[in-house]
Amino acid sequence: MSQLPPLNGLRAFDVAGRLLNFRAAADELGVTQGAVAQQVRQLETYLGVPLFERLPKGLAFTSAGRSYHVTIGAAFDALRRATDQLRPEPGKVLVSVTPTFAAKWLIPSLPDLSAKHPDIDLRIMATEKVSSFHSDGIDLAVRQGKPPFGASLNAHLLFRQEIIAVAAPSLVEKYALPATSHAIASMPKVHDAHYLWPEFLGLLQVEDRGGRGLRLSQTSLAVDAAIFGQGVALVSRFLVATELEAKRLLQITPLTLSGEQDFYLLAKRQSKQNAAIDAVVTWFLERAEN
Repeated sequence: MSQLPPLNGLRAFDVAGRLLNFRAAADELGVTQGAVAQQVRQLETYLGVPLFERLPKGLAFTSAGRSYHVTIGAAFDALRRATDQLRPEPGKVLVSVTPTFAAKWLIPSLPDLSAKHPDIDLRIMATEKVSSFHSDGIDLAVRQGKPPFGASLNAHLLFRQEIIAVAAPSLVEKYALPATSHAIASMPKVHDAHYLWPEFLGLLQVEDRGGRGLRLSQTSLAVDAAIFGQGVALVSRFLVATELEAKRLLQITPLTLSGEQDFYLLAKRQSKQNAAIDAVVTWFLERAEN
């Protein structure tokens, strides 16, 4: 098994490569310029290839140095992230949510959290990927599903699944509300990854006559498309509550879809209390009730 290169040299190379200047690297590392230059020379000797071209006013990568720095920089970034996740930071709470939940509910609600808990540093991981409490270091997660979610997790119900059909006033001006089943069948549709329109139209006992429609990968994009009059979207009611109140969107029929895939806030079962996490959980539950 190959030995690792000298770690001080790797660190000096990482910083010098990012700044392309030994003096600036020395300032960041808190050592002398000569020490940085010597550590990089030792690394080059170990590797047997030059990593930098020394210029009168700085440094330039060699071709080997440039490709090596990409890998070394990524390795140090991974070490920093791993250390940040391991080291406790008072008041930091990392929550995993989908991009749609972040854009349409959580981010618009954050001013209320900041006002009530100014010392809490809420960090949002918005991804369609199911993040891991262990490997990703998250503290809370919003999941759509059905309990149980696991013996190590506490599950708090946030929102029941209630899918409604919404459209911009400009699109429905020629239709009386609530729209008839045949009118809805003729309206253009906005589709997202959940593909709920066949089930919804099945409840109405009509077939889609609205054309191909617009197909998008995320519900938040479908909501935005509906706001701009590009079609009728199917979306959970709580995600468009603000738009409905402001009349930017209208519910075109009282018919709704419901199911067992409700929205839950998940938290790890803790051996000791964490005041920041507990405060965020309480805030989520209170905000969801409003």
